[in-house]
Formats: sequence, structure tokens, C-alpha cells
Amino acid sequence: MPLMRQLQRLSPAQALVFYYGLAIALGAVLLSLPVAGHGGGLPPLDALFTATSAQCVTGLVVCDVGTRLTVFGQLVVLVLIQIGGLGIMTFSVYLFFYLGMGVGAKGRWIINETLSHTPVKSLPDLIRRIFLLTAGVEILGAVLLAVAFVPRLGWGKGLYFALFHSISAFCNAGFALFPDSLVSFQGDVLVNLTVMALIIVGGIGFLVVMEVASRVRTAGDDRRRHLSLHSRLVLVTTAILLVFGTAAVALMEWHGALASMPTGRALLVALFQSVTTRTAGFNTMDLTALRTPTMFVMIFLMFIGASPGSTGGGIKTTSLALFYGILVSRLRGNLHTNLFHRTLPDETVTKALALVMLAVLLIGLALFGLLLAQVPALSAEGPRVLLDHVFETVSAFGTVGLSLGVTGALTVAGKWIIIVLMFIGRVGLLTVAFAIAGRTRNYPTRYAEENIMIG
Repeated sequence: MPLMRQLQRLSPAQALVFYYGLAIALGAVLLSLPVAGHGGGLPPLDALFTATSAQCVTGLVVCDVGTRLTVFGQLVVLVLIQIGGLGIMTFSVYLFFYLGMGVGAKGRWIINETLSHTPVKSLPDLIRRIFLLTAGVEILGAVLLAVAFVPRLGWGKGLYFALFHSISAFCNAGFALFPDSLVSFQGDVLVNLTVMALIIVGGIGFLVVMEVASRVRTAGDDRRRHLSLHSRLVLVTTAILLVFGTAAVALMEWHGALASMPTGRALLVALFQSVTTRTAGFNTMDLTALRTPTMFVMIFLMFIGASPGSTGGGIKTTSLALFYGILVSRLRGNLHTNLFHRTLPDETVTKALALVMLAVLLIGLALFGLLLAQVPALSAEGPRVLLDHVFETVSAFGTVGLSLGVTGALTVAGKWIIIVLMFIGRVGLLTVAFAIAGRTRNYPTRYAEENIMIG
């Protein structure tokens, strides 16, 4: 078939972009059906926006999922979240192996780029473990959430809400069926700890979780005592960001948004916001009541995001750790980048620098376009209009889903900008860049060197 031949000619990056785009298109069609919403399906652009947000596990919504969508529409969103969280190619490769079709070099490249920092010996075993891990964690999370939801909502609705929010939290999607997200569970320790645990496990990456579990099982074997450099960087950086975010929110809002809360609840809210801001998008407090410095810290956390091979977005924790390694190594006069007594390849350093530069450029362009679309005249400007739109832009890029009210007021042009930003943020900047650029040269051009002044 001509179509199949065309698909086979796609580069790995182009194939990944195509599969994500196809899933979003199918989801948008389903959400626009009359059966998907109360009073009819979603308008085409809103359906596309919601499908993109779900597939890209972002959580930004232009309609209340819990009240506007029927159970069918909510299940469409849930399936898109699950597919987006695990990755289109994870499902595809698993299906290929299940049918005995095998997978080619292109499929292996996509899976390795999506999930792994080192080559995988057995892809069937890897995919099987990912599915088992995902199912086990999400079911456990649903059981724990059901303890809190069932007494309040009843058995049927309580179990359904528990499963929905467990999948949404593990996939770092941030979609909630409650109109106020999780604000009504602000003081519920079980709900807070369960959702935070799901977010963290989903955000550190499948392979890190598997490696930690493997080290726990072989704790007595000295030969397998040390974690890989990747896992150590992810765990250490994640812990530092969690402590930093919690301390920042607590200190800056102690006499502000947290002032009316008991000490225990205030600390729990600060911790929850630190966890969810990185990429999940749930909230247990009114974000519009936060101070500007707190917003700045949250924007920084959203920009960093989760870890590679996880369900989250952002430039990733390893990029932040790598930047720290570059800075320390250069200040010490070392031309190589060292972390934890290991030297990182120059190719990895170059990729991280390119990723961050592309992210800053993309966010800047998107923010400029969003301001043009949303603030057409001076009369439309408010005291925090720039901050609100910076927050929205970074939230979309980092696939976080938090908003200060901009999402609900998006114009047609604004919705398209956020849709593109969410898509690029989930698929990956470098993947999109490679998909657009096509194949790289086998023998890149190198000219004569000439120095310039810096600083």
C-alpha cells in the first residue's frame, strides 16, 4: 500500500511525531461526537485542545472535564492520558511482540530514545515490565484513593473517580473530575500522600524505578550495590527540587496564602504544590492568591519538569544536573564535565545545551505570540498580565497543566499556540527538530577555526 510505504520511509523522529499526532486526531474526533459531552460533543477546536492536553499529559482544559463530558468523553480522555503517559511506541512495540511480528531498528531506536539511557538487551522484557509496573502502581493508587472517595461519593462513583485520578496522577496529567481539582482534599493526608507518591514514581522514569527495585532485591550483593549515574542524578536532583520547592512555597506564603491554615496542613500543602508543580498539574490551593516570587519559583520548577523516560515533560532533571556539572567543571578549569566521579560524553553535553536553548527560544516565541493574541490593546492589560501568560506558556511546554485563569480565556489563536506548545513539550524538542530537519549529514562540514570575544 502507498500509505504504508510512505510510513516506512519516515525517520524515527518523524514516525514518533506522526503517531502522537494521529492519536490526538482520533481523540479529537471522538470528543466531538454528541455522545462525548452533555448537550452535545465539544466544538472542534475545543475537542482538539482537550485531546492534545490529554495525549500530552498536560492537564490544561477549556472545559470542566467532570461536568461537561459524559462518562464516554471522560474515558476517551483517560485512554489518551494512559497512551500519552506510556508512549505511543511503547504500546506499538508491545503489540508487535505480542503478535510475534518483532520490531525493526526504527522501533528499537524510538523505544531506546523514549525510555532508556543505555541500550536495552531485551525489548519484550522491558515493555512487559513497564506494563506490569504501570498496572500495579495505578491499581494500588486507585485502592488507596478509593478509601477516601468511596465514603464521600458512593461505591460506583468513588471507585471510578479513584481509578481516574490514580491514572491521571501516575501519568503526571493533572486531569481531575472535581471542579476545584483537589482543593476539597487539602487536609486529607491519605489523598495527598497517595497522589504525591504516584506523581513522583511516574516522574522519575520507568527505568529508574526498575533499577531501584532491582537494587533492593539484590541488596546483599556488593557487585550490584551502586546505581547507574543516570539513576543517581535523577534521584538526587528530584530530592533537591522537592525540598527546595517545599521550603520556597512555605517560607514565601507562610504569612500569605498559608496563613489561615494549621501548621501541619500548611506544610502538607507546600509539599504537595512542590511535587505537582514540576509536571503534574493538580493543586490543593488557590494559585491566584500566591505572591509573585512564589510564582517565579513555580515557573522555574515547571521549566525543569520531570526526568527522562518518565510520564512528565520539561527540560528534565538530568539537564539541570548536567548544567551544574558543566559549571563546576569549568570553574575548576576542567574541559570535561564530571558528575559523581564520572565523565559525561561531549555529545550528551551538547545535546543538553541545545535542548535548553531550544526550550528558551520556543517559550519566548510562544509567549510573544500568546501576548499578541490575548492582549490586543492596552485596555486589556492588567497588573500581572505578563506573569500570568509566562506561567501559562511554561506550564504548557512543561506539560504541567497549572493555570492562573488564562486557559479559560484563550482566543482561537491562543488555543492553537498552546496546542502546538503542549505537543512539542510532550514529544520532545529535539525529536521535533530532527523530524523537521530530516536526516543529518554523514560527514558534517567543518571549517577553519577563528576565535571571538566572549563576555
